[in-house]
Amino acid sequence: MKRSFLLFACLIAFAGSVATAQIVPAPSTTVDADLKFVVYFSRHGVRSPTGKPAQYNTYSVAPWPAWDVPPGYLTPHGYHLMELFGSYDRMQLASEGLAISEGCGDAASVTFYADSDQRTRETGKALAEGLFPGCNVQVKSLPEGTNDPLFHPNPTDFADADPALATAAIAGRIGKNPGNVTDAYRNQIGVMDKLLSTCGAPSATLQKRTSLFDIPASLALGKGEHLAELRGPLNTASSLAENLLLEYTQGMSTENVGWGCVTGADIRSLINLHTAATDYTLRTPAIAQVQASNLLTDILRSLEQATSNKEVSGASSKSTDRMLFLIGHDTNLTSIAGSLGLNWIADGRRDDTPPGGALVFELWKNRKSGEYSIRTYFTVQTLEQMRTGAELTLSNPPQRAPVFIPGCSKADFSCNWQDFEKTIHGAIDPRSVQSR
Repeated sequence: MKRSFLLFACLIAFAGSVATAQIVPAPSTTVDADLKFVVYFSRHGVRSPTGKPAQYNTYSVAPWPAWDVPPGYLTPHGYHLMELFGSYDRMQLASEGLAISEGCGDAASVTFYADSDQRTRETGKALAEGLFPGCNVQVKSLPEGTNDPLFHPNPTDFADADPALATAAIAGRIGKNPGNVTDAYRNQIGVMDKLLSTCGAPSATLQKRTSLFDIPASLALGKGEHLAELRGPLNTASSLAENLLLEYTQGMSTENVGWGCVTGADIRSLINLHTAATDYTLRTPAIAQVQASNLLTDILRSLEQATSNKEVSGASSKSTDRMLFLIGHDTNLTSIAGSLGLNWIADGRRDDTPPGGALVFELWKNRKSGEYSIRTYFTVQTLEQMRTGAELTLSNPPQRAPVFIPGCSKADFSCNWQDFEKTIHGAIDPRSVQSR
């Protein structure tokens, strides 16, 4: 069954019109100002699903495809895509006057810091190799298996952590009934459930599938780094939708992307399930602030350091740096966005945080006044660029969406430095900041 989802027809047409009409903004060169420092917060590249196929086979009539790397690992294709992204970043930074176009001369002026997982460490290596090929740039991280509180703060380490408050904050957004979430997204979940129940050749070894609608909806106090746990049909559909996106961006054969039923246009629609689920579990401010405070503190310290050229304790970057690359996870990007009230649309997808996507903070200095300002944008390769491994150039760039920071950004999307500092401090919960 190649194309049986009639409900997708209008969505596909809409996605196509968005892709056609979308404008890719030019680099944010500012009149009478120079780019002095840039912070990239990037999600790791294309990885395998974090669970084994048997976990997902429960919900489908056909088995999910096998991957050639362990669960949750960056794939060789994902590594290559991040090399391409790094090479493009070098070209862009050179065009903006922050870097030279080739050679290792700038390698000492950049810090790469990654979470301790294989997929984040290898992504950092790929970005470094793309930016500075042959320069043997070090990527800093904690040893594998060591929790890094910069990316995964554990609320149980905070005396003031309040799972009950976080759970209530979600409850207040869903009418205090987790079943309401299922009702609100019933049509979209239904599309995914139909795909799972009709696509691919049924396996004789698989037992009867579990419908997404058979999953109980619940909201409970969380454990570990999760202050609250929202479960149910939407959250499971969210994970499965991202797995389909990973199959597509990995460049799997058409027959292995949603068992031959799913196109790029379908994924642009289905991934809204993931966006909706993380909106509740990660963007809810009472949760986002706890999860993002360490990262926002580090980003602010690094930018402060760049304005003063003096070392700031706790910053990941060096005082002589011009670039800082932090490599983490989609959960980090979503928490930062939730804390600051950020939104974007890139490649026809709202607030999606796909592999390799990066939130970028640029520090500009006015030549006349000497004052500093911040410009922020979100950048990501298109699904098709990822699928095909297309070379990224200034004439074939990744998508770039300017980001407006509420309480800080002006009409031209810039924040003056004092307002930016105030806004970031307001988004940080000092009780949730752990020393490094």
